[in-house]
Amino acid sequence: MPLNFGQARLTPMTSGRHTATFASGATRARFPPMPTISPAVRIGHVHLKVADLERALGFYCGVLGFQLMQRFGSRAAFISAGGYHHHIGLNTWESLGGPPPAPGTTGLYHTAILYPDRATLADALRRVLEAGIALDGAADHGVSEALYLRDPDQNGVELYRDRPREEWPRDPAGGLAMFTRPLDLEDLLRELPPRQTG
Repeated sequence: MPLNFGQARLTPMTSGRHTATFASGATRARFPPMPTISPAVRIGHVHLKVADLERALGFYCGVLGFQLMQRFGSRAAFISAGGYHHHIGLNTWESLGGPPPAPGTTGLYHTAILYPDRATLADALRRVLEAGIALDGAADHGVSEALYLRDPDQNGVELYRDRPREEWPRDPAGGLAMFTRPLDLEDLLRELPPRQTG
């Protein structure tokens, strides 16, 4: 299956190399297989186009609890967990007042926010439920437990926690054997400590 990167079209060849045909059709190049990416590489942040910055901040900071790190007037803001410069950027530069992408178009499927443990995922679930936000779904994938919902701009959002690697399901050959089963939300909420009163 051909892969498209910008104006280059890459077609896998049986030799393991790729042939690139650029938009002009005049330039062709062959690329040797590349070494595996460094295991230290991480996805650093996601930057979202939103229609209303205040509404987006109300969801990401007000409901999910991210911290506002920097703001550029009414057009952009950068938010994080734990004081990082930003895990999520939000802007209206090209999208002020705009509608969500139409179904059947390409774009972001979801932003996945990784929680450190089951208790903090349970806290995220409580925040979402108390804000009256509906879940699109909740799943146990064997390697992780995940909640699925949408932000005010209808961008998909996954809130999840990973199980320890030694608990990941494996097939007989040792490869990953992920699955999708319903997640027991009542059981997840039992991870929360009792609320203090008075």
